[in-house]
Amino acid sequence: MPLPDPAEGFDTVLVANRGEIARRVIRTLRRLGIRSIAVYSDADADAPHVREADEAVRIGPASAAQSYLDIDAVVAAAVGAGAQAVHPGYGFLSENVAFARACAEAGIVFIGPGERALEVMGDKIRAKEHVSSYGVPTVPGFSAAGMTDAEISASAESTGFPFLVKPSAGGGGKGMQVVRSAAELPDALATARRIAAAAFGDDTLLLERLIERPRHIEVQVLADAHGTVVHLGERECTLQRRHQKVIEEAPSPAVDADTRARLGAAACAAAASVDYRGAGTVEFLVAAARPDEFFFIEMNTRLQVEHPVTELVTGFDLVEQQLRIAAGEPLAFSQHDVRLDGHAIEARVYAESPERGFLPATGEVLAWRAAAGVRTDSAVETASVVTADYDPMIAKVIAHGADRAEALARLDGALAETVVLGIDTNIGFLRALLAEDGVQTGDMDTGLIDRMPPYAAGEPRPAVLRAAASLDSRRIGARRPVRSGAVWRELEGWRAGAPAVPAVVQMLDESGVVHATTPGGGGASGRLGAPSAATPATSITASPARMAVDADGWVWVHADGATHRLRPLTRRAAMERRLAARQREVAASDPELRAPMPGAVVAVHVTDGAPVTAGDRIVTIEAMKMEHPVLAPHDGVVRVDVAVGEQVRRDQVLAHVSLADAAAAASDSPDDSTVDAHEAPAPTS
Repeated sequence: MPLPDPAEGFDTVLVANRGEIARRVIRTLRRLGIRSIAVYSDADADAPHVREADEAVRIGPASAAQSYLDIDAVVAAAVGAGAQAVHPGYGFLSENVAFARACAEAGIVFIGPGERALEVMGDKIRAKEHVSSYGVPTVPGFSAAGMTDAEISASAESTGFPFLVKPSAGGGGKGMQVVRSAAELPDALATARRIAAAAFGDDTLLLERLIERPRHIEVQVLADAHGTVVHLGERECTLQRRHQKVIEEAPSPAVDADTRARLGAAACAAAASVDYRGAGTVEFLVAAARPDEFFFIEMNTRLQVEHPVTELVTGFDLVEQQLRIAAGEPLAFSQHDVRLDGHAIEARVYAESPERGFLPATGEVLAWRAAAGVRTDSAVETASVVTADYDPMIAKVIAHGADRAEALARLDGALAETVVLGIDTNIGFLRALLAEDGVQTGDMDTGLIDRMPPYAAGEPRPAVLRAAASLDSRRIGARRPVRSGAVWRELEGWRAGAPAVPAVVQMLDESGVVHATTPGGGGASGRLGAPSAATPATSITASPARMAVDADGWVWVHADGATHRLRPLTRRAAMERRLAARQREVAASDPELRAPMPGAVVAVHVTDGAPVTAGDRIVTIEAMKMEHPVLAPHDGVVRVDVAVGEQVRRDQVLAHVSLADAAAAASDSPDDSTVDAHEAPAPTS
């Protein structure tokens, strides 16, 4: 059903966001016959959301602060394009009251709540105090606004540990620190303030009692401008890593009908208390041991990343509902009309390396293929470039089933069929997580992922190795002409007057293991080409494998539900690696500390010449809105090679921790024991 006449509704809407949420909003706008306007930074000039919109406007350079967070630039783009309304998506300016105010001053409808809701719910401290007066249960804690560190420490001691230190502004788990003792508090406060100031421009902190083994439950609400507030059931968002959600589902396996009704009533009361308008989410903590007991955490005054699971079990298009409410329409249904059908589960696909501690990954997507039979909201396509400028989430895979077991099975199958070649992703980890007993049974808490052993990808199967070897050998053959009379030197395995000896190809996997295999034999089929000088990377579709070669010569293979990255080695290179490995076994730890990814140095925790212990923080790097500490590999004396604010490359040397200097320092330091001269050992030559 189309929206009202343009005189009463909207005929042009600007989407003030990027990636998969911009594409998802544009999809609904197109279905409703509304003209869509995209905005983009220089980094996103060729992004899918830019091509899919009816019009696109450049708003600045790659830096989010100079583009997607530039209120003046976004409003100017909306005015220039003739948009009557702006949809902010989530993140960026979606909960920024100054942006909502600027839209209103420009005569543009902000598709979101009013300024009062944004102001009250945008501050966790104020929101908690506000909703508690409306009978919504809250977690014990206190605001650290205006307090010194000593005063915070005293209040924490009197209230009792453990605590969760969290920025008052913003969301998404950014800056949250768990503190279990007074000794941990100073570092936690410093880290939380630094992240909060960088991410939200406000370093005010809130300390809340840490509820052990909690479940994270949130309730979707819709409220119109005519006083009607309804909820669309709850979502389970318990599976988190570093306070970032990884897998979400609806409904929660821990919530019964009675608790669902009480959760929904509390969420609606919180929304009504600020005259809420539009789509919003009220988040609660639920004790794992007492699922009928819940506490308000915060209200997100926007659409959530995980909104698709609610859409699949209720049948409502939440973006359409946002548009209709913003256009002044009353909700066309009541609470009684809301029914939950089946079960839906969503997995967030991140550009990151689980094997390397989930470090963000960047690069070109050489091949992309979404799974059939499920919903995939994607930010990328083949040839997209993932940079370090924005959040590393590149897609969401969402499966629906008649019950939870069917939804879980369908999601796992869809992840197995999802192809991303050219950049590391967490898909393998997601499949391992879905297979965990706690996930399968629904017995979960927010610490489940932290208790899992470090993720390690399985070794490539023989068929994968043969496919990669076949691709590499054909690429080499395609670009290496054979000189007349020199076939015994040019063609590997060729023998005069005898059958060719199968060539043995050495393939290096990402864990450093070298595999010996022979090309072909059921690995790959189809036309295999080689990259030309003008084309640094080539993508090849083969059956049963999907393969691509990146600019550095690594062969990416997706087969049997897994992706592997392999590097062909010459016999000499393979031998050199074996010798180097033997030398490393007898050598001391590498004294050089290298950057695990490109990013900015946001903290240097030591001074030159200071003694350090294995595991001490040396430098902290920020990339993709996340901080990554670089630790001392062993005891020693440190030399720092970078400064705060410096941009570093992946593998750039950040510092040295010298064992020799440590020994010298130890020999120069005073000792409690003394040795008489005549008892000292004689020097040796």
